[in-house]
Amino acid sequence: MANNKVLVVDDDAHIAELIKLYLEKEGYKANVAQNGAVALKMFKEEAPSIVILDVMMPEMDGWQVCREIRRISNIPIIMLTAKGETFDKVLGLELGADDYMVKPFEPKELVARVKAVLRRFESNDTQTMKEIVYPNLSINLSNYELKIAGKIVEIPPKELELLYFLASNPNRVFTREQLLEDVWGFDCYVDSRTVDVHIKRLREKLDGVEGNWSIKTVWSVGYKFEVR
Repeated sequence: MANNKVLVVDDDAHIAELIKLYLEKEGYKANVAQNGAVALKMFKEEAPSIVILDVMMPEMDGWQVCREIRRISNIPIIMLTAKGETFDKVLGLELGADDYMVKPFEPKELVARVKAVLRRFESNDTQTMKEIVYPNLSINLSNYELKIAGKIVEIPPKELELLYFLASNPNRVFTREQLLEDVWGFDCYVDSRTVDVHIKRLREKLDGVEGNWSIKTVWSVGYKFEVR
């Protein structure tokens, strides 16, 4: 692994050290932060390859940390939440989280999730220039840039990845479950509302743009990027 640094952020020292122990057994170098402010400082100094981030922390919670990281980086983030805590999966994914786990969890499963998320990220990162161009639409997955009618539009990473995936397969219909698996990498951990929310936001950005393409709903099935 080219960069094997993991930043573990959890105010529970026992859980943080347990995660660190299991990661180090697998060859990762794990650093621990027990609050959000320290985590952001360490993130900038250490340049980790992935962040494991607890949601509920005093002063600066995991949502805020996730939002701040996403301002400067698209590296993978796995969110942690305790059983019984309010955890909006859609909110976490909209903020840019790549996966999440509910405590108590099996440390070996968390390590497996880390490996899976990093594989997907490194695969995307090492591929050559990836850009799809349609009339008045340019989707660049190499530098995570969206241009609509020649103007750069700010867009969360997962929205861009979803649009890129659909546009890479014009006129093919995908179920919500297929999109969750292919774009997020989830088989069963997130409900289909996540896809609906992201599609809605994409349509808001693309509304009124002239082109021979559009995102279509195929009732009772899913969505497709229709090219006429």
